[in-house]
Amino acid sequence: MTNASSTYLSIALGALLGVAIAWWIYKIQKKTAMKQDETLRRINGLEESHYKVLKSIQFVQRHQDRLLREILNLDRKIDAVTEKEKR
Repeated sequence: MTNASSTYLSIALGALLGVAIAWWIYKIQKKTAMKQDETLRRINGLEESHYKVLKSIQFVQRHQDRLLREILNLDRKIDAVTEKEKR
């Protein structure tokens, strides 16, 4: 084998090795990107469900606050009536 043919063979083998390594890295990165996309989709789904739960909790809290105010108003009215009866 001559020097020139040895050089060309080395260049060809180097190119093949480079392509193989680049392809391997590409596949690994693609798999990682797919896992990250799936994780982001799941996180977005969780965020949406948590937002819905928080909205329902806020609704319940507002309802409970309104009921408490009404109960306290009734308590004041009952106290006022009992005070009038004591006199």
